[in-house]
Amino acid sequence: LVSAKTGYGVEGLVSRLQRSWKCAGDVYLLGATNSGKSTLFNTLLLSDYCKSRAPDIIDRATVSPWPGTTLNLLKFPIINPTCDRIFRRQERLKEEATKTEDQLSSEEKKYLNQLKKQGYLVGRVGRTFQQQKSSAEIDFDPDTLSYSMDEDPIDAPKKLEGREEFTHNEVKDARWCFDTPGIVKEDCVLNLLTEKEVKLVLPSHAIVPRTFILKPGMVLFLAALGRIDYLEGEKPAWFSVLASNLLPVHVTTLSNADTLYEKHAGQEFLKVPMGGEERMKEFPPLVPQDIALKGIGTTEAVADIKLSSAGWVAVTAHEEEELLLRAYTPKGTALVVREPPLLPYISTIRGARIPGTPAYRTKKPPSFVENLRTTGSR
Repeated sequence: LVSAKTGYGVEGLVSRLQRSWKCAGDVYLLGATNSGKSTLFNTLLLSDYCKSRAPDIIDRATVSPWPGTTLNLLKFPIINPTCDRIFRRQERLKEEATKTEDQLSSEEKKYLNQLKKQGYLVGRVGRTFQQQKSSAEIDFDPDTLSYSMDEDPIDAPKKLEGREEFTHNEVKDARWCFDTPGIVKEDCVLNLLTEKEVKLVLPSHAIVPRTFILKPGMVLFLAALGRIDYLEGEKPAWFSVLASNLLPVHVTTLSNADTLYEKHAGQEFLKVPMGGEERMKEFPPLVPQDIALKGIGTTEAVADIKLSSAGWVAVTAHEEEELLLRAYTPKGTALVVREPPLLPYISTIRGARIPGTPAYRTKKPPSFVENLRTTGSR
């Protein structure tokens, strides 16, 4: 598990790549659009995975919420993980792991604090093999500094700095790490959305789980992109929503659900899609799929209901409790029941119940920097 955005787990990923793949061949970052390939490419470019001069020469990958923005095969040369380099890298990692936040430079503290605001799990990505910068030399022409009383000084023409390039010997036997254009999934809800809507659906900060308790006959809406009806069951169940925190979640009764959707789809109340009646005329209708689940306990989710790329809902129910649910996603998009769930104990981190509502308060866990020594209790 890694976060290309906050650096969590990236140093471990580099170590695993160097142990298992070494420099045996080229490496390609493959996956669906908006899965974070370009962000990972940029993070690896600034790590021990690439040759030391690469960050000064290679263009960064474009990071955008709009699918298909990586149009070319960007690449950087992979460093050969020799025994000496592996040893020096491990020594650096050991030394850095003994530091506390107080021992970091003010610039690095500022950077880590920015990352902490965006995610709970943060990792520092460093470089062991840095290109030595040549000492600055003062280069001037004495003749340009001498002028007569009736002359004005003339600035020397500035030399155009040429772009750095790899030498032939640096890349003649190189193995490369490629960033590739994303694979566009045909059944993805993002294909139906405008650029403004995509920016709301794709999370830009750490997702804060939202848990709700539903009785049979209640309905949960995730914006106007997904709906889950609790049709049959003996006891209440917990539904934990993991999606962009900009997407609203609304709970209503089965008898009011259709009216709520017809009235508010395309409006600010459900937020996405946006654009009123005209937008909803071209947006496909929600289509249902029945789901039968059997609970395994009040502390462990039995399954995730994945509402295409809008997010997912983890369902937690009493042991042996049989649930009949009906989930909806827009026509032409994928609805997946994931068993076992990705985060089985997600409902247990909820806070106190909000009086008079089916919702629970959410406790934001403290940020954690994985390769720093902690001081005090978290």
